[in-house]
Amino acid sequence: MRKVCNLEDYITVQHIELMNIVIMITGSIVGCAYITELFIAWYSGVEYEQYAFLNRATGPYWWAYALMMSCNVFSPQFMWSKKLRTSIAFSFIISIVVNVGMWFERFVIIVTSLHRDYLPSSWTMFQPTFVDAGIFIGTIGFFFVLFLLYSRSFPVIAQAEVKTILKASGDNYKREREAHGNNHSDNH
Repeated sequence: MRKVCNLEDYITVQHIELMNIVIMITGSIVGCAYITELFIAWYSGVEYEQYAFLNRATGPYWWAYALMMSCNVFSPQFMWSKKLRTSIAFSFIISIVVNVGMWFERFVIIVTSLHRDYLPSSWTMFQPTFVDAGIFIGTIGFFFVLFLLYSRSFPVIAQAEVKTILKASGDNYKREREAHGNNHSDNH
C-alpha cells in the first residue's frame, strides 16, 4: 500500500519500526495470555478443562496449536533485532505470518472444542466441506473488497500526521535551499 500509493514520504521507516515494536509487544502479551489460559485450566482442577487444553497441545490437532503458538508468539520476537524491525519486506512477511496465526487461533478454539465433546460417541475429526472452504475464501475476498473501497474513499493517512511531516520536511527543504543558495553565491 505504501509503495502503490506513493506514500514513502509519509509512512517512513520509523513508522514501520514503531509498528513492529507494537507487534512484538502484542505477541508477548498474547503469549502471556496463552500461558495464563493453560495455568488456569491446570489450577482449576476441573478434569474436563484440563483435558481440553491438554488435547489442544498434544491431541490430533497438535500441529494447529503449534502453528498458532509459533505464528502468534514466537515469530514476533524476531522484532527485537533492529535490522529486522526496520526491514519493510520482513515486516510484510511477519504481518502475514501473524495473520495466519490469528486464523489458526480461531481454528484451534472451534475445532478442538468441537471434535472432543463430552460424549465419546460424538468424537470425530473435522473434515471441511466445499461450503466451509467457500465461506473461508469468500470472507478473504470480502475483506479485501471492503479494505480497497475504504482506502479508495477515505484518506489512508490522518491529516494531523501529514501536517507534522510536511512541516518538518518543509523546514528541512528551506535549510537545504539556504545552504545550497549560499554555496551558489560563493561560486559566482
